[in-house]
Amino acid sequence: MIQAPSAIVLSLLNSVPVQSWTFTPENIVRIGRATDNHVVLFSAVVSRHHAELRWSLDLGWQFINISPNGTYVDGEAIKEMVVVDGMVVCLATSGPKIKIKVAVDNFATFSTSS
Repeated sequence: MIQAPSAIVLSLLNSVPVQSWTFTPENIVRIGRATDNHVVLFSAVVSRHHAELRWSLDLGWQFINISPNGTYVDGEAIKEMVVVDGMVVCLATSGPKIKIKVAVDNFATFSTSS
């Protein structure tokens, strides 16, 4: 069973003032430089459409790199990764860092078994 998240919070590190965004699992969250993203970051190393966050009943939140510039966690390039509460992702090797906080609704759960 995966607990249902009430929200996922993205916080841009080293940003003054601090920027943060909160999303629920209904939609795919898009991150990039283009203005049609949910999270728009103005950095030359961030691709127009850099990454996505997706919710699934099987895995919970997943962070998916869709940029040739790469996305990194603990210095390692990732293509797809299950989100861990408190993880920090770096967009490109020298790009912005985003901390991810998963807020869980303790009363709701999803069952993945039939």
